[in-house]
Amino acid sequence: MTELLYLTDAYLRSFTARVVDVGGDRVALDRTAFYPTGGGQPYDTGTLAGRAVVEVRKEGDTVWHRLEEGVEAPAVGDEVEGHVDWARRHALMRTHTALHVLCGVIWNEWGKAVTGGNMEPLSARMDFEFDPLPEGFGPRVEDLVNAELAADRKIEVSFLPRGEALADADLIRTKVNLIPESVQEIRVVDIVGLDKQADGGTHVASTSDVGRIRVTKTESKGKGNKRIRLEVVDG
Repeated sequence: MTELLYLTDAYLRSFTARVVDVGGDRVALDRTAFYPTGGGQPYDTGTLAGRAVVEVRKEGDTVWHRLEEGVEAPAVGDEVEGHVDWARRHALMRTHTALHVLCGVIWNEWGKAVTGGNMEPLSARMDFEFDPLPEGFGPRVEDLVNAELAADRKIEVSFLPRGEALADADLIRTKVNLIPESVQEIRVVDIVGLDKQADGGTHVASTSDVGRIRVTKTESKGKGNKRIRLEVVDG
């Protein structure tokens, strides 16, 4: 099992760990600050023992770090130092938080649930249960989201027992009920006063750290499913 350091400290950029397994160009560690692809958030990149990390994936309880082609992997038992590419990580943190703010705004204003989403550094898309989109929706939601970002809302992370999380009415915009029964502790990201969701990704400490967003496009992806595309820009 790999200890996931980013769950408690998204701002951790460097760490030491021990190699527990090696498979070709992939290395598994006992602990890592690298975020693996999941929940619509892409993987981190960076370096491990001076070698470039080009992809990170989680398989079961183990996080695998794929190294650049042609380099020799460290050996099992080696203690190594990892460095996360901070520019990429921070851009993804800003983007992920912007999407949570978007979810909170749309739920509070229109009562619509999320049906899907994906992100890259400083750009993203998210789908909602609209049919059709309200008139003037794009500019309106952009203004509402940017007002919440400027409000400098604190972002808190907590861990709740499964039963308590499932009983929390504030988590109705999440899919905590789809988490396997074996998961007895659920991580909750709370944008205080706006949005609370079960979530395993990385976020900034306050909404003002995001900057601003621009809604670049809205489109229909079928009946009852409308897509919003946005980009994150400096405030």
